[in-house]
Amino acid sequence: MRLSFSEVLSESFGFFFANLRLFFDLVTIPWIISIAIRMIGALLSIDSPLGALVEKAIDVVPTTMFVVAWQRLVLLGPHRIDRLPGLGWTARETAWLGHLLKVAGMTFVLMAVFMFTVGPMDPRALQAGAAIDPDMARRYTLAGPLAFGFIVSMLLALRVSFGLAATAVDVPFSPRVSWVHSRGNAWPIIGSLFVVYFGGAFVTAVVALLTHAVMRGVLQAEEAAAVVSFTVAILASYGVIALTATVQAVIFRRLLAWREGVGLPSLSES
Repeated sequence: MRLSFSEVLSESFGFFFANLRLFFDLVTIPWIISIAIRMIGALLSIDSPLGALVEKAIDVVPTTMFVVAWQRLVLLGPHRIDRLPGLGWTARETAWLGHLLKVAGMTFVLMAVFMFTVGPMDPRALQAGAAIDPDMARRYTLAGPLAFGFIVSMLLALRVSFGLAATAVDVPFSPRVSWVHSRGNAWPIIGSLFVVYFGGAFVTAVVALLTHAVMRGVLQAEEAAAVVSFTVAILASYGVIALTATVQAVIFRRLLAWREGVGLPSLSES
């Protein structure tokens, strides 16, 4: 079927805001785990690209537990969630994480290569007439191709990521199957996920800044401002993850007319 960009977003946002109480029930433990991961990273003073990547990789664990439970909520209802996310790890989470690595593994690798190869960019070095170190110039010449590869990889990952919802409900799926079934609907899928995820990232940053400003300006809480804004930002990011997971589940259900117990259309029918 043909997907409608507006209908996918409307159904996804409607479901999320209609289930905010369940969101807080499901997110509490993963949220606490993510806060602990960030705090341990801060205590260890890991301020390097490698440290940031390791922190993000570890944080995938609580995120996976939350997303699997949330996508089961979207597709199967609240009574089919086995346990609160964060209280256990099953073969289902392992399968979902393996599927995620197939979908976004190359994107993560390219991001890591970009961070290690190019490093932080100094805008002053790009000004006309500014002297530039030869080694820095060599690294900057790699920025374009790496950035292009990252963007292409990210778009491809967005297109096939809706198949993650299938794994959450124990339906065998792969990026290849997602690619075939999404023919003719690539841009509505990419556009829906792009708007939600990257628009949500912007909203998360705004929420963190507003929280920090209120804590410092109104409550005069200098030391607590960073902690509270940091904690609120992680919760907001989980909200974005929930919306993204909802969009993936809605696309999966609409695109394949999926219902539990009903077989999926064969690849030749797509």
